[in-house]
Amino acid sequence: MNCIYLDNAATTRLDKRVLDSMLPFLQEYYGNPSGIYRMGREARSAVEYARQQAADALNCKPSEIFFTSGGTESNNWACICGAQAGLRKGKHIITSEIEHPAVLKCFEQLSFNGFETTYLQVNRQGMVDVDLLREVIQKDTGFISIMMANNEIGTLQPVKEIACVTNAQGILSHTDAVQAFGSIPIDLQNLKVDLLSLSAHKFYGPKGVGLLYIRENTKIDPFHLGGEQERGRRAGTENVAGIVGMGMAMQLANENLQKNSTKIIKLRTLLIDRVMQSIPGAHLNGSPVARLGNNAHFVFDGVPSAVLLPLLDQNGIAASAGSACMAGTTMPSHVLRAIGYTEEEAQNGIRLTLSFLTTEREILETVDILARLVSHIRRFYD
Repeated sequence: MNCIYLDNAATTRLDKRVLDSMLPFLQEYYGNPSGIYRMGREARSAVEYARQQAADALNCKPSEIFFTSGGTESNNWACICGAQAGLRKGKHIITSEIEHPAVLKCFEQLSFNGFETTYLQVNRQGMVDVDLLREVIQKDTGFISIMMANNEIGTLQPVKEIACVTNAQGILSHTDAVQAFGSIPIDLQNLKVDLLSLSAHKFYGPKGVGLLYIRENTKIDPFHLGGEQERGRRAGTENVAGIVGMGMAMQLANENLQKNSTKIIKLRTLLIDRVMQSIPGAHLNGSPVARLGNNAHFVFDGVPSAVLLPLLDQNGIAASAGSACMAGTTMPSHVLRAIGYTEEEAQNGIRLTLSFLTTEREILETVDILARLVSHIRRFYD
């Protein structure tokens, strides 16, 4: 059975062009980039070329790019060390209720260690209110982290407006852009956040590599201690092949952004329209306008995702309830709870996320199967 893969928010297929760029550094040019011999210099050159590709894609300086093991490490580094850097102003920190666990668990730890934490509420569409942010900022607010795009319901946050507020008040700001890059343009000269996290496997790159953008003159401590890699700010031998792959994936994502986005949004719109027309009791979550182009998230009345998802899998459709990092838990979605669903309703969410490889035939087949399974589950529970 062929798989209809609609979980691209969890991970994407590695682009063959990315794989081709990586292979020489797994087999032939395998030197340690810290080595002074030729193979080491070749590896170092490849890392720096990828750093330039990343900087070009984000419109920033190569010296502001620091490679990591992925989005979780980048978020942990930004939040833990960013909050500590913000102590020059005070111990009050702010985030939203719908952040990824890699951010929320950092804030929990920071709270345990004596920081005062404010969790911003969001509206029914999952949007942060900038005016509410202004109201909760205190004289001792030192650090704010608000995601660029929600990983479950796809809502885009007003990060540029938030950065204007934080910059005006001298507050260190971070955005988790793991879901956003490759779906929307990101121009750091225009955005003006202090810290930004990315993960390569979300845009057809390899798993196990990411980056943290640290704005020039932003002073935060290293998160990993040891050697002097990444200009002394991130210890550990560089994942050369992964970094090379990330650089290529970022270049390709930017070059094909408009073409891919146009195709994906058209298919995503078809998916949403067909689901809403053919399945009674379906609710679209997230903003209908300010949302990621590849994201469609629904709640179906009376249909637990724990029942629906295995049946979709049996019918050849790969989908999810939400964050892959929360898979296997029985907890209701904290994102759906934050936007107003009851605890029971929040266990009925399903996320369908597309890629440039998704076809119209796959969308139409998915809706047919989904409608049949939802009807079957409801009859069973009735």
